[in-house]
Amino acid sequence: MPETTTYAKALNTALAGLLAGDERVFLMGEDVGVYGGAFGVSDGLLDRFGEDRVRDTPISEDAIVGAGVGAALTGMLPIVEIQFSDFVVNAMDPLINQAAKLHFMYGGRANVPLVIRAPGGGGTGAAAQHSQSLEAWFAHIPGLKVVLPATVQDAHDLLIAAVRDPNPVVFLEHKLLYKTEGHFEATDDVENPVAKIGESRVIRHGSDLTIAAYSIMTIRALQAAEQLADDGIDVEVIDLRTVRPLDIGPVRESVMKTGRLVVAHEAPIPVGVGAEVVAGVVESNALDYLLAPVRRVGAMDVPMPYAKDLEQAVIPQTGDIVDAVKEVIKS
Repeated sequence: MPETTTYAKALNTALAGLLAGDERVFLMGEDVGVYGGAFGVSDGLLDRFGEDRVRDTPISEDAIVGAGVGAALTGMLPIVEIQFSDFVVNAMDPLINQAAKLHFMYGGRANVPLVIRAPGGGGTGAAAQHSQSLEAWFAHIPGLKVVLPATVQDAHDLLIAAVRDPNPVVFLEHKLLYKTEGHFEATDDVENPVAKIGESRVIRHGSDLTIAAYSIMTIRALQAAEQLADDGIDVEVIDLRTVRPLDIGPVRESVMKTGRLVVAHEAPIPVGVGAEVVAGVVESNALDYLLAPVRRVGAMDVPMPYAKDLEQAVIPQTGDIVDAVKEVIKS
């Protein structure tokens, strides 16, 4: 029977299983060893697997990711933890110009099975340089895969899938999800992932409107759907789970049933993943089924404030999704 655990513990269990099951796997990053990670995800792994497999690194994201690219090219399966996703900016050359491109530049003769784990998103009062949602930036790069699990089970299953993928994967974990709890079932088979990167999933069925979301906004979409049910509005929720590759098929099928669509993400609206989801719908025959204009819900187009009230105003909350749904229903 599935047990209940936290998002962070599910990630820790996946990491432990991967390290135990394959000697090519190793974890490295700032404070992942003795300290157990900035958010406690790697707690206890150093004692269990030793410093060769769980490596504390200097404070240089460029060097950490560069070392990961080299290790992956030589047959290792490195998992690199960047303490905040914002700091991947310091490693964009090895990630974008090397990891994402080498398979193609070498005519398919080389693979870069590198996983970059990084906490992202706001809500912790960490201000502009520690609270960004950069997934659209990473997803724009051919050769990268971008994963944003919302649930405890997906955090575990998709991390295993990411490590088993021969391509570089950016694995973004929302900071506010680490302490959330959910049903969880571990697997002893880390060589055959249960989840598959690039598959969206309907997690709540409904008939009046479709909400497509990912990461923490999936949780808020579910909360909004429950509130809207009290008003007689039956909402279907689709968890995109990964934004590169983006599985738009379930969204199209849902829209053809409900006739209405709201797309929600924490990142600012301009040039965001939401625009790509909308394009994927309106460029298909699902367009003919739309009964109302599509709405996007996202953060304000400003750097993240430090002040708590301002931060909450910038980041889309459950109420913002509820309001957007009601506007679409009325239109």
